[in-house]
Formats: sequence, C-alpha cells, structure tokens
Amino acid sequence: MNINIFSIFPDFTKTINDWSIIKRAIEKDLVNINSIDIREFSKDRHSKTDDYSYGGGPGMIMTPQPIFDALDTVKSDIKIYMSPRGKTLDQNLLRSLMKYENISILCGHYEGIDQRVIDNLIDLEISLGDYILSGGELPAMVLVDGLVRLIPQALNNEESIINESFDRNLLEYDQYTRPKEYRGLKVPDVLIEGNHKLIKEFRLKSSLKNTLLYRPDLLEKVELDEKENAILREIIEELEYSRGGK
Repeated sequence: MNINIFSIFPDFTKTINDWSIIKRAIEKDLVNINSIDIREFSKDRHSKTDDYSYGGGPGMIMTPQPIFDALDTVKSDIKIYMSPRGKTLDQNLLRSLMKYENISILCGHYEGIDQRVIDNLIDLEISLGDYILSGGELPAMVLVDGLVRLIPQALNNEESIINESFDRNLLEYDQYTRPKEYRGLKVPDVLIEGNHKLIKEFRLKSSLKNTLLYRPDLLEKVELDEKENAILREIIEELEYSRGGK
C-alpha cells in the first residue's frame, strides 16, 4: 500500500513513520508513507498557499493551484480530504479503504480549502467526529494508523485484529496481566485456571458488558446470537440487582 499525505506541515506528519507498528510495517515493505509539502508546488514567489475568501469572512482559504499541482504528481486510486463535514471514521470505513493500493490524503488548514479542489479532485471526505481541529494533519495520522493495522502481517499477532474493539461493533473485554494480586486487587480466577472454554465465555460477557455500559448505541448495530442475547439479559439483570441493592 502507498499512502501520500499532502500537508503544509510535512515534518509533523512524517513523525508517523517512527511509530511502533507503522515503523515495522514500513521496514517490512508492507506500506510506503510519503509526506508531501504542498508549499513546494506554490507558484507564488513567497510560496503562499492561502488567500482571502471571496465574499469576505474571517481567516484564510487554501488556494487551488498548489493542491492541484501537488496531487498531479502521484498516482491515486482514491483521494481523501480530512474534513469536519465528512463521513465519520469507523472500523467499517477503514476496511472499505483496504481495497485501494494508492491512497492520497489531503490535510486542510486555516479556514479550509477552495471548494474547486473538493468538487474536482476529492473522492471522499472523512471526519473524526463533531469537533474542530486546527488542521487535517492529526486526523490524517489517525486514519493512516487505522489503515496500517489492517494490513496483513503488520501486527506481530494476527489474532489482535480479530479481537480488537469494534470488530463486531463490540468493545473489547477487560484484560489483566501479572502480578496475580496487586494491592489486594486480584485477577479473576477464571483467567488463571486455564479452562479455555470458560475464559472465552468470560471474555464474551466482559465484552458485552463493556459495550452496554460505555457504548450502548453499538448494540443496535450488531447481530447477537441466542447465547449472546441470553448473556446480555443476564448482565442487565445483574446490573439492575446491583443498583437496587445500593
């Protein structure tokens, strides 16, 4: 996979190449990530990439010329613009992008970019959520991190992908490590006793409980089988009993 990040702050986005999983994926030649400086394509003698907005208004708008010329230099199967009005990034969207070999990501700045860029170049706008950041660099890096994790062999343990949060729109189960007891706080016995069937059941129940408590909206998106529905009802009854007992 080839990923090109277009930004006026390429030194910032280059730092992603040194992140643990991404760094290993690059070293294995599984992904190639380029940070491209839009300023280098400006025909303005001061290398400006922004100008005042037609019709007035606060702030500056990124001009089309440097962006058009920059994107013309690479092969792109899909061109993405990180935008607060875009489609919200989730795991399903990440998976859908894995079919593309050459991905270009445009990072806006200032008050945004000239609409002609969006209308004529951009295939998909993506947002991280309903809030405003100073630019598209951080969202682009989040997108890249999510994509690289899905590349086969990028993770040392391929089961990590299978068990990750949101794989089925369920949050991940609670996890523990050594020591068995710390400050009187013990690891659940079921995880220590080695019965894999019971461990699997414990983790399923923990996953369902976490989803119910922290992201109940996700339960509307997942199809639970008969056993999972029974466990969920059991969790609800336990929570109601607990609350009633207080």
